[in-house]
Amino acid sequence: MAIYNRYDMENVKHEILKKRALSAREQVIRMATDGGCFLGASLSCIDLIVYLYSEFLKIDMNTIDSIERDYFFLSKGHDVPALYATLSDLGFFEKQRLLNHLKTNDYIYWHPNKMIPGVEFHSGSLGHLISVAIGVALDIKIRLMNNKVVVLLGDGELNEGSVWEALLVANAYKLDNLLLVIDRNQFQANMKTESLIPLEPLESKFEAFGLEVYSIDGHNFQEIDETFQGLSFNSKRPTVIIADTIRGKGLPSIEEKADRWFCNFSHKEIENLIDELYGKTLKTELTSEKLIVR
Repeated sequence: MAIYNRYDMENVKHEILKKRALSAREQVIRMATDGGCFLGASLSCIDLIVYLYSEFLKIDMNTIDSIERDYFFLSKGHDVPALYATLSDLGFFEKQRLLNHLKTNDYIYWHPNKMIPGVEFHSGSLGHLISVAIGVALDIKIRLMNNKVVVLLGDGELNEGSVWEALLVANAYKLDNLLLVIDRNQFQANMKTESLIPLEPLESKFEAFGLEVYSIDGHNFQEIDETFQGLSFNSKRPTVIIADTIRGKGLPSIEEKADRWFCNFSHKEIENLIDELYGKTLKTELTSEKLIVR
């Protein structure tokens, strides 16, 4: 009989997470056609979302309406393809339904919709969902419950003053059941964050607002796992994890390309990109639509 130590079991778990994230990336890429999606930003946060739903959040299809469930809010709502792909992979709804992306007969479109199983709240207008999450976290405290509330924000979203106003409230009410995760991919639309409105030093900014701060590699499942599992949720203050990520992660042809935050590829380009995802060399130059903001 084979005997596995803890190190072996952790490695197996991380390999499963990698495979799940790879599958989710393929589904996200398939949504980047016939109208397109915010592909680059979705690929930067997908490892985090896969981990949260696979290993961290106390929620699944059977507990989706339970009063004891944990809550996840996707504040950077344009990255919802990553959430859709993860939810479908874990059985919240049929994976075939992803083919309805941007079709009028379904609710799967550019931003989260509460009609999709697993989506807690509509989002899209950046900087606002953290206030909703704080309301939920405060209600949980009042009811003396132990649910966790997790909010995923983009780094460019931190330019919204409403984020920092909300953090003042979270600290004042000692909401240690609240966890912020920052997708620090260094881009805001099609500009580098530090070229637009510099955010650094980000860690000290969060510390000044009373948060417990961690920084991790947002694509390293071992580091993600160790950090999330080490959180105490009893420090009398909110927590933030700054996850360093790569926009377009998994597709070298679009990684960290400023003009590839939104993509609308042809069907042939999609198949070529999926080949690239699985290690093949991209066959032709990408020529399809780009979304440019000046």
